[in-house]
Amino acid sequence: PHPKQPDLEDGPMTEHMIMAEAVAELLIDKGVFSAGEMREMLELIDSKSPAEGAAMVARAWTDPDFKTRMLADVNAAAAEMDIDAGTIPIRVVENTPDMHNVIVCTLCSCYPRLLIGLPPDWYKSRSYRSRVVREPRAVLAEFGTVIGDDVEVRVHDSTADLRYMVLPMRPEGTEGLDQDALAALVTRDSMIGVSVLKSHHPE
Repeated sequence: PHPKQPDLEDGPMTEHMIMAEAVAELLIDKGVFSAGEMREMLELIDSKSPAEGAAMVARAWTDPDFKTRMLADVNAAAAEMDIDAGTIPIRVVENTPDMHNVIVCTLCSCYPRLLIGLPPDWYKSRSYRSRVVREPRAVLAEFGTVIGDDVEVRVHDSTADLRYMVLPMRPEGTEGLDQDALAALVTRDSMIGVSVLKSHHPE
């Protein structure tokens, strides 16, 4: 039998849902933007994939000056590549042999959507949001990512005013690959920090 999908309206409107709807209606009424422009922005956000974030990672791996600028200002670095990262500041945190970073939003699901697409369901789950700040190594191990005891694990909590993105380490054996080939290796989960990119040996 085909399961019935509950309608969104079947559940009670939360305080935040009511506030978001009221603010949107107010901004449309005041002419800050139109209903059509709001729909277009939501459509743009929904259509995003991790590809643009991956392209930035690949360029950072191959262009040290760009990497420096990206570490200083992700939004400005994205604009250099004609990528719209939005107006909310994004900070990139770099994985190194001594440091592994992972991102979370403990309150909801704040996330650099314009760079790496919609957040996965597990990122929005209460279990991930509450546990990764308390026991990050255990949570990472559940993703198949075992971090050595000699590596520091740092958790970054995104907010409405600041988002994070991980710059994963470049895998070994990729020295001969161009930026497009490197970008194809970068995954959404590696830019969240729950996975590590594996070594790749070109044929």
